[in-house]
Amino acid sequence: MGKHMRLLTRHVTRILVYGLLAVMAVLPFATSHSLASPVSEISLSSSVQVSFPNSITFDVKAKSDVNITKLRLHYIVDDQNYAEVVSESWPQFTPSTSVDTQWVWNMLESGGLPPGAQVEYWWTAQDSAGHSTQTDTSTVSFDDNRYNWQSITTGPVTILWYSGDNQFANALMTAAQQGLQRIQTAIGLTPQGHVSVYIYGSTSDLQGALLFAQQWEGGVTFEGFNIIAIGVATNQLSFGEGAVPHELTHWAVHQVTFNNYGAGLPTWLDEGLATYIQGSVPDYQAALNYAIKNNQLISVRSLSSPFSAIPEQALISYGESQSIVTFLLQTYGKDKMDQLLNVFQEGAGYDDALKQVYGFDQDGLDTLWRQSLGINIAFNLRQELVMPGAVPA
Repeated sequence: MGKHMRLLTRHVTRILVYGLLAVMAVLPFATSHSLASPVSEISLSSSVQVSFPNSITFDVKAKSDVNITKLRLHYIVDDQNYAEVVSESWPQFTPSTSVDTQWVWNMLESGGLPPGAQVEYWWTAQDSAGHSTQTDTSTVSFDDNRYNWQSITTGPVTILWYSGDNQFANALMTAAQQGLQRIQTAIGLTPQGHVSVYIYGSTSDLQGALLFAQQWEGGVTFEGFNIIAIGVATNQLSFGEGAVPHELTHWAVHQVTFNNYGAGLPTWLDEGLATYIQGSVPDYQAALNYAIKNNQLISVRSLSSPFSAIPEQALISYGESQSIVTFLLQTYGKDKMDQLLNVFQEGAGYDDALKQVYGFDQDGLDTLWRQSLGINIAFNLRQELVMPGAVPA
């Protein structure tokens, strides 16, 4: 019973008492009884279980003197967004005075969350008498508890790993700090905030943490989450030392170009910048050389879409993207690249952004880039190259 109702009850009681005293003065044998009405209160408790990478199970228990009729789970994913998005879910249950139910967030249906993602949540309940309540807000971390993680932090970067010694982790941290410096020097970007880099012990371990991984995928930056995951075996340190700056570039570029229009970057630009910062990759160069020699280059316009899932074609796509971005930076400078990223942040389309900054669209870029390589315009979209190996995404 609320404060207002308690005050009202006391007021009514006083009126009754005064009235009864007046009556008793006339009728000395009269008596009275005051009966308190029972008040319904909802008892609500909750818990949560993480099953990485597949699901989060939210459990709730509710009790009342009358039937519980409504239960709602409210949750907020902590990611980069222009507006706070509160999602709601409705668990199935039969109205009763005691309810024990759950809602399962199935990542296979909705799309996965990265390791370490934070989710705030709370429950609300209502009974048939119209009473309502809610739990306090809690936070669940979508941790990959299949492994015993260690961590080191330097500046804005935290490296988390479970396979390998401290020397292994320190080498990756050195690569991260050098990568951040190259990002600032080469393309003029200084990322804000903090990033967590999860180093899985192998490519297969990484892909086991991703619900929809490509066969060739060796690293991924989760846009908007400040989280990176890379598969690096202890005997593949050189790969990791290139992959860490690659993914940090994605992190920095996505920060600068994030917008509320849902517009992104052409894949050739996103991956081209990342591979440019990563540095020389023999597989990429070999794939590019093969495509040039066999007249199998992919057009710039085609490279604006997600790369092929076929490893051989993906390698050519990465090699071309690195070459295209190198051409832009060496020919027009980093200031123009900075302008291009700012125009994309405003939500411009691929061709419009290029025209606004450079004066040509993707087809014009394709022609100029091919001419810089001393090759003709003709190309074939089919590739026969076989070059296995995981690559950063």
